[in-house]
Amino acid sequence: MATDNAASVSGTHLRVTALDATGKFVEGEKASYVSQSFISVSFTPEYEDGDEFTQKNAAGGVCVTFKAADTLKRINLSVAICDPNPELSSLLGGGTTLGTGPDVKGWSSPKVGEDPTPNGVAVEVWSRAVVDGKQTGAQPYWHWIFPYAKMRESGERVVQNDILATEFEGWAVGNINFAAGPAAPAWAYPLVADRPYSYARTATVPVGIGFQAATNAVAGP
Repeated sequence: MATDNAASVSGTHLRVTALDATGKFVEGEKASYVSQSFISVSFTPEYEDGDEFTQKNAAGGVCVTFKAADTLKRINLSVAICDPNPELSSLLGGGTTLGTGPDVKGWSSPKVGEDPTPNGVAVEVWSRAVVDGKQTGAQPYWHWIFPYAKMRESGERVVQNDILATEFEGWAVGNINFAAGPAAPAWAYPLVADRPYSYARTATVPVGIGFQAATNAVAGP
């Protein structure tokens, strides 16, 4: 429950959903992708410093001072996945998959000068809610949402005697058309989808991995 002071420990599921030009989901069987093969989702609020004014008197002392509030501009967002998953890479970073139907064999980057994700994506992640060293019995997960994110491939790629990291970075802002989310489990608080990110306790996580159907008809729980 919200009063149990549960910590967020480790990530369990990542869901990325394609958006249309209005911020609504691109409906269809392959518009939303669920993965458990991710390393991290990291985010940092970015603020615009408020203007500051100071007036000194004739003796050099401060006689008037004022500072406007710092205001949130966006969230800087980074997603790292375990493997070079072509389908998830295409959703997050644009470009195109190589192969057809279930026989996808690879991914090709966006063209030079191309906006990789012109309509953005919605990013959701679930983590465990932990109290006293164990996952809670009631509402055992945290549900984190970034309702509109512009992402691109980032970081150095090194083919070597080690694991090849696959990373994406970008920024996130609000998107009221995120509403209750693309599919079960729905986001419980659609009226705050106009904020860059939100989180809340939840009882469930997505069922299955890979592509899932997305629909704008899903109602909040």
